[in-house]
Amino acid sequence: MITKSFWENRNVFVTGCTGFLGGWVMKELNAMGANTVGLIRDVSSSKKDLLIGDTAPEHAVFGRLEDYDTIVRAINEYEVDTVFHLGAQPIVGVANRNPVSTFEANIKGTWNVLEACRQVNTVKRVLVASSDKAYGEQPVLPYDESMPLQGMHPYDVSKSCTDLISQTYHNTYKTPVTITRCGNFFGGGDLNFNRIVPGTIRSVLHDENPIIRSDGTFIRDYVYVKDIVNFYLILAEAMENDEIHGHAFNYSAELQLNPLQITEQILKIAGKTHLEPVILNEAKGEIPHQYLSNSKAKEVLGWSPSYTLEQALTETVEWYKQYFQQQG
Repeated sequence: MITKSFWENRNVFVTGCTGFLGGWVMKELNAMGANTVGLIRDVSSSKKDLLIGDTAPEHAVFGRLEDYDTIVRAINEYEVDTVFHLGAQPIVGVANRNPVSTFEANIKGTWNVLEACRQVNTVKRVLVASSDKAYGEQPVLPYDESMPLQGMHPYDVSKSCTDLISQTYHNTYKTPVTITRCGNFFGGGDLNFNRIVPGTIRSVLHDENPIIRSDGTFIRDYVYVKDIVNFYLILAEAMENDEIHGHAFNYSAELQLNPLQITEQILKIAGKTHLEPVILNEAKGEIPHQYLSNSKAKEVLGWSPSYTLEQALTETVEWYKQYFQQQG
């Protein structure tokens, strides 16, 4: 349960605040009465925020994760207490095409944020978004937090490095860091339509056959963005106990599905079961089977998901219906 009194008037800095997850985190922080500061690289005209509502930071800082001076200035001038480092280049295909820009944003960006937090003594907690991809391919499933980080492809490696750099700052400098490793999250506001959930919903709402880039058998966690926001804020509050500093926590609804199964669920909810998925079988540089254990988060944080898959997908489909109507 999120505690409103904890967040009221707390100075919070969010990287990636205009992104998919960042927008929902900003909405919740604003609702809780936090003093929000957001790092913004690009400005979009998609108007998606009108459907999410109240996602704008109180103070907008324009710059890139690669710009250390901008980050340290923002954290220092706004006397930031809590940092959510959510900003990253998040798309596997983009990373495969241009690994250097991904490494610069995800790896250099992480050490810039952590070094700024080390230099500014107002910072009491830093939550860093890693990924289940940081584990790479493991011989045992589900992944738990004790497993080694061994990404093999550009995006995966960038997240392994993000994770290890975060641990380094805690182990060496006692920077108050925790790390989150999430599966594939979905929900309204994700405009990266090469992802399976928004891409499928866009296709079926336009009465088009949905496209599956892989062979349809890759197994993943699918987790709802609203549950992830709840997880992040609960974890931040739990960091009052410094014994969890330096720890990583998996986030998972422990629902393991392949793209065909998630597509069938969306077709059913949207009332478009007559549309047949088109399987391209062209995905490269991705791990076939990957899913997480959330036992540690349950035991240490008392956290569990609030939404069923059907509830989450129903809300998500409805969000995109409104979005496409708004777009005309």
